[in-house]
Amino acid sequence: MQTRTPITVLTTRFEDLVSRGLGALVAEDGALSLVAADVDMASLDRHLTDLMPTVAILNFGALRSPADVHHIHAAHPATSLLVLAHRPSPAEANQVLAFGATGCLSKETQGRDVLNAIHLASRGLVVLPRAPGADPNAPNPVGPELLTPREATVLELLQKEQSNAEIAAALCVGVETVRTHRRNIYRKLGVRSRRELTALSTRVPAGR
Repeated sequence: MQTRTPITVLTTRFEDLVSRGLGALVAEDGALSLVAADVDMASLDRHLTDLMPTVAILNFGALRSPADVHHIHAAHPATSLLVLAHRPSPAEANQVLAFGATGCLSKETQGRDVLNAIHLASRGLVVLPRAPGADPNAPNPVGPELLTPREATVLELLQKEQSNAEIAAALCVGVETVRTHRRNIYRKLGVRSRRELTALSTRVPAGR
């Protein structure tokens, strides 16, 4: 009988209760193998390079900005990124998925749903937080389109409150090109204004 290769999992540093819960969940599932736990963001790149886990579970609160997800995904495309956040809004969930995460869940998600998300993420399937009262047996929702590398760069600059003209100068493109990227970003993230876009980046606590 052929033995199935376990799904390897890495977790970053979370609050103590969340960290213990994740460790227990992974330990209870025979198909999963925890290869590293409580990894701080400073050493995450090295751990991902050395261990190449199937799934990495990221703490949204430990990110400097949501754009960190884009840089991690770009450097380690073979690892699926599952982001846990404190009650993420639909726009926040869309943003981390558009940056390359495979899933985004609330830290209040039930354990069985987290396990299911890990298995889905290991297969590259999108996982989004369910709306309150949603049918738990309903299919997983379809995530947003991924941002292109240039759109991701424009998004970072927009969230730093740079003007269209400043972004155009920095990227050596025309202002109308920046406006086109901005419209695509709004559509993909489900936001309607620059204020909503900026608000997404301010939800990330610094140094947590």
